[in-house]
Amino acid sequence: MKIAFVNIYQGQVNRGAETYVIELTKRLGQKHTIYSIGYDGRKIPSRWPLLWRFFLDPQGLKIFCFTLRVIPRVWREKYDVVVTLNGGWQVALLRIITWFYGGKLLVSGQSGIGWDDRVNLWAFPDVFVALSQKACHWAKRVNPLVKSVYISNGVDLEVFKPEGEKGKINLKHPIVLCVGALEKDKRIDLTIKAMAKVPGVSLLICGYGSLEKDLKELAYRLLPGRVEFVEASYKDINKVYRVADMFTLASTPSHSFEIVLTEAMATNLPVVANCDEIRAEIVGKAGILTNPNNSQRYAEDIKSVLAKKWGSVPREQAMKFSWDNIAKEYEKLMKGLEK
Repeated sequence: MKIAFVNIYQGQVNRGAETYVIELTKRLGQKHTIYSIGYDGRKIPSRWPLLWRFFLDPQGLKIFCFTLRVIPRVWREKYDVVVTLNGGWQVALLRIITWFYGGKLLVSGQSGIGWDDRVNLWAFPDVFVALSQKACHWAKRVNPLVKSVYISNGVDLEVFKPEGEKGKINLKHPIVLCVGALEKDKRIDLTIKAMAKVPGVSLLICGYGSLEKDLKELAYRLLPGRVEFVEASYKDINKVYRVADMFTLASTPSHSFEIVLTEAMATNLPVVANCDEIRAEIVGKAGILTNPNNSQRYAEDIKSVLAKKWGSVPREQAMKFSWDNIAKEYEKLMKGLEK
């Protein structure tokens, strides 16, 4: 079976979609190709009001041009399955091409419940893969004529584990770790404000983004002497997890999945995450779901997690999301598309 993964940002951004491609291609054991142009994640243009819904903003047009460059190669190679990661024009154009030569189109719902995946579903892919049970039920309502299945993202349990080398951090324990893009939807400002109400505890923030300057100003003002900002490549991020005592991320409910939650739990870190159905599926009993908009409640939940002895509960929860098992589900799904 020949498989093509199409993602404009592959190789330059360490998000869930890019991790998804890396982990699946390592395990599928099929002939595969990754199409990307290594678009710098620090220079991804913001979406423009209204025009983004028609994919006529700079980001949408960039994906359109990239897909036009990919189409001749897809046509020439005639892949059995084409997996799209960017949506919009990409799904529409590749749907047409795969229809013509008889290939199958798989859309991975990395965008989450919302306009992007709604449009993707109405492009009539052969299968839509939702990353949560909630998203799968939603997809079936949006377009009941498209086959929608639930397969979550996951974690490499051999890479992310408590044992191993630790990063060098200049903070006192206990340490709360937050890993995520320094962007509005990750709501790291809410984490900083909550941590201001947790005396004697340090905050380690790992990531980069457009709000870096603002978040640093806020953190250094509210958490003097007990906050540090770092960046890490995907191959080194496991060392960052190992220096922490717990993990938190207060991202908006719109996110389809949070791989960082599974990575933290695989390192046996208990977590505090936003209270919503998708985060509840991921976290299970390995942490506390909170309302991050209530800084006092958020702070109390952080204190509770730090005070409790968790044993191996976080690691056991992460084992439910092993990429090895998830890859087997994809292999079965893709073989079924050939029939």
